[in-house]
Amino acid sequence: MHESDEQDTADVVSDEEQQTPTMEAMPQASSSISNKTPEDRESPAELQLSEAVNWNSHDSQHVNGKHDPFTNNHEIPVQAAMNTEFAETRTFSESHDSVLDNSTDGEESSHKEVNIDYRRSLTRKGSSNSDMSATSSVDRDSIPGSYDSGLPSRDTIPLSKYLVVAAIDFGTTYSGYAFAFTRDPESIHMMRRWEGGDPGVSNTKTPTTLLLTPDKRFHSFGFGARDFYHDLEPSEAKKYMYFEKFKMKLYSDECLSEETEIKAANGKSMKAIDVFSYSLRFFKEHVVEELSDQMSTKLVDNDICWVITVPAIWKAGAKQFMRKAAYDAGLTDYENPERVIIALEPEAASIFCRKLRMRDCVLDEVKRKSVVGAMMDWQIGSEFEGKTKYMVVDCGGGTVDLTVHELDNDTGVLKELHKGTGGPCGATGVDAQFEILLKKIFGKDFIDQFKTKRPAGWVDVMIAFEAKKRNSSPNKNNWLNLALPFSFIDYYKKHHKTSSIESAVKKYGDPNLKWSSQGMLRLAPQVMNELFNPVLQNIVKHVRDLLNSPNVNEVKFLFLVGGFAESPLLQHAIRDAFSSKLRVIIPNDVGLTILKGAVLFGLDPTVIRVRRSTLTYGVGVLNKYIPSKHPREKIVRKNGVMWCTDIFDKFVTADQPITLGDRVTRSYAPAKKGLNYTTLSLYCTEEKEVEYITDLNVRKCGELRIELPELDAADQTKPRELQATMTFWDTEIKVSGMDVRTGKEARARIDFLSN
Repeated sequence: MHESDEQDTADVVSDEEQQTPTMEAMPQASSSISNKTPEDRESPAELQLSEAVNWNSHDSQHVNGKHDPFTNNHEIPVQAAMNTEFAETRTFSESHDSVLDNSTDGEESSHKEVNIDYRRSLTRKGSSNSDMSATSSVDRDSIPGSYDSGLPSRDTIPLSKYLVVAAIDFGTTYSGYAFAFTRDPESIHMMRRWEGGDPGVSNTKTPTTLLLTPDKRFHSFGFGARDFYHDLEPSEAKKYMYFEKFKMKLYSDECLSEETEIKAANGKSMKAIDVFSYSLRFFKEHVVEELSDQMSTKLVDNDICWVITVPAIWKAGAKQFMRKAAYDAGLTDYENPERVIIALEPEAASIFCRKLRMRDCVLDEVKRKSVVGAMMDWQIGSEFEGKTKYMVVDCGGGTVDLTVHELDNDTGVLKELHKGTGGPCGATGVDAQFEILLKKIFGKDFIDQFKTKRPAGWVDVMIAFEAKKRNSSPNKNNWLNLALPFSFIDYYKKHHKTSSIESAVKKYGDPNLKWSSQGMLRLAPQVMNELFNPVLQNIVKHVRDLLNSPNVNEVKFLFLVGGFAESPLLQHAIRDAFSSKLRVIIPNDVGLTILKGAVLFGLDPTVIRVRRSTLTYGVGVLNKYIPSKHPREKIVRKNGVMWCTDIFDKFVTADQPITLGDRVTRSYAPAKKGLNYTTLSLYCTEEKEVEYITDLNVRKCGELRIELPELDAADQTKPRELQATMTFWDTEIKVSGMDVRTGKEARARIDFLSN
């Protein structure tokens, strides 16, 4: 047992049974809380009171109490959310309240009010024409105010405040951009062919490769970076910093921060935030240059809304990291965060796939013979009836993202039925299997040394393998010829005086592997299948597990999308496993589905009305100690009262449905004169049932900081109250703050990169 009479905590009124909605968060300059009249407010969501706050009946006698944060004996009013337009106010005396257990500012602050507002706000982005930037260069009076989002025609979009919506699909292996003018949203413009692209490939995307000069300045990105690095002499290549497939760092690093570093091919490291910002700046400059070539007027920053795609399984810190990189790249700034939208990749694909027509899809042999000419123009979405459930399987370079949506064709409401799931089983998993194979043939030490000493040569090896990987098909029986670069052969000779590559291949003893006199490593189709199998089996398992989840049933369609979905081997594996249970749909331009969908999402960010929280979020509080319920080792004393410490006070539960407009409001009063801020630790877990912040798998994930505006000297002796409102919007939380006494804006932000 640890007992203390003085605790550096912040008091919070929070019933331990409460559940309040929140989602992933983004830091931003705070915005004022809307002061709507009752007539202006949207109708409340029809959620039961038990989903908000459950109060004990004996507490109802404490009503309209007053609270002085500078005294020890006080009563704390609590505003509980009701399924009505206005919330009921109740007051707790000190014997009934809870206190915040995780204030990180070292000072005591009193939590005064809990208000969980479930009012839904389905107003589309851009509904207010008065919100247009005064600095915009375009007269938008003639721009149409609606477009077909795949929802019923009555769900039209009011006039957009932007001239252009530009999306960047930042992939693990390949990246690209697309844009649409808001006056003509049905026309999505793509980069037709990147300079330096591979022959025989569409090249509407470019490799996610960044090259920096020896003094760490930007040199090139994409094909330009890859080709320049390829042509460097080995001694020169060691000086340049070449980065590829670095996006996975944001998924795999559990301690992601602004100080996180990424290692280049030459072994040198650089801050990851700089690597990502260099890359995003490249795309920004490319987009602006292309737009300028097409327009007679000069673009200004306020004319463009940027959309950046991220995997749905990314944690909040990774999303915040990408937003920070966008700020550093100049896409927008901290004062205008709304100009950058974070889009979830499977959601973007979902939005676009419902607009597909039969002619836009890859048909299997049986389906191709049964579809007549007139049917080729059918829209896939026209087959949706009533409430249609469908799954999106986004197979990218690094990760596989799965989501299940339900579209109500009568109301147009699109809901997420299960939180985003998946794992690191993308196309790079096949690359990893190929590297393992090379280590078995030529030795682990040799491959590791070659990667370090001849980094450009290793890039050549993987480029050659990538070409064969993309063309592998279950219907091809011919052997694959993989041309190993001269640097590989030469380096092997220098380090194996008495052995040759041919003898190493023969010694390996696999009849499906041969070495040709033309310098080719020949692979039988079975070898390529074996490289794919572990990855394909993982993907099939993820899909099967999701289909067997309690909330997922009667799924009628499966959309297979993403760059890796271009693989005929993956397409065959998905169809073979699931075509007997549901309809598998694969777009022709499967690698561009997310990019096009991201543009549509930027035009209408409210298209997904209900999402699922990926994690359980909350703060640590002290609750009144109950001997029959709480362990004795959790006892602390505060002002002579026994409390239970480390209680996990939930904001939202993992996989809980959350509607656009749901928000959580909490108020804090600093307990010491002169203190004008408070900082609170946030905790998260994948578990739905959690009691204490010390439970297994619970971790600190970020901090919430609220600051009060300055007051006149005459007013500084009066009590202060800080109010923070976390508002769900798009794929992140926006947090705003207010000084309750003055009604003035207070700076508030959530930081998931502070750990």
